[in-house]
Amino acid sequence: TIPPLSLDGPLLTIRKFAQTPFTAQDLIANGTLTADLVTFIDACVKARINLVVSGGTGSGKTTLMNVVSAFIPHRERIITIEDTAELQLHQPHVVRVEYRPPNIEGKGEVTIRRLVINALRMRPDRILVGEARGGEALDMLQAMNTGHDGSMTTIHSNSPRDTLRRIETMTLMAGTELTLQAIREQISSAIDLVIHMERMRDGSRKVTQVSEVQSMEGDTIIMQDIFEFVQTGIQNERVIGSLKSTGLRPKFTEKFAANNIILPPDLFRKDSDLQ
Repeated sequence: TIPPLSLDGPLLTIRKFAQTPFTAQDLIANGTLTADLVTFIDACVKARINLVVSGGTGSGKTTLMNVVSAFIPHRERIITIEDTAELQLHQPHVVRVEYRPPNIEGKGEVTIRRLVINALRMRPDRILVGEARGGEALDMLQAMNTGHDGSMTTIHSNSPRDTLRRIETMTLMAGTELTLQAIREQISSAIDLVIHMERMRDGSRKVTQVSEVQSMEGDTIIMQDIFEFVQTGIQNERVIGSLKSTGLRPKFTEKFAANNIILPPDLFRKDSDLQ
């Protein structure tokens, strides 16, 4: 027999989700989101913006992904690809597939990358990858660039800029012959928005940055922050602050007009607090 790898005895990790998934209103109530940000994210999903939810371990990425995916119209065919099934979608046209590990002989593995490639043959309107960790990032980028607008994934990272660096690294893990310049061009054309989450020092989870991926200038991907969380202090051991607009309007707002989506006029006014 193989002894436990834990030196002090067996360990059990339970990743437990609520039986009823959190809604946007729940996240507004606990301070993770604001109503204005929900309006903006809803518009992005309806306009088929490709987005990435980023953050550290335990920051609430999967919870936010569940909330964001609830805005997808019910007429669309969605394929979810996960390492461990955690997404809880309630649309009628959802196909759920899950990674299969190898057996004790090292055979029978079905990788996330293979599932992404197979998903492209299943006529999806959108592809949702629960978490991109390796070479599947390349296939996800290619899916976003070839007519599967509105696709989403989550990534472990420390900031929106770090998210793009991690995608570069994961794409190289696919063994591609693409140059770094070509990979960055794929990233800049595929991803429109990065929503970054953090677990604050008081244990609360908040969206701290919402950043647009704009374009390439030379060999650099240009990003701009649209909204950012500004901490003003700590009161009764709780983090105090607000999500503010940077005053920069994302370039993809033209897609809102094309989809007859109207946002509040003051949403992008500089230093305005998102309510």
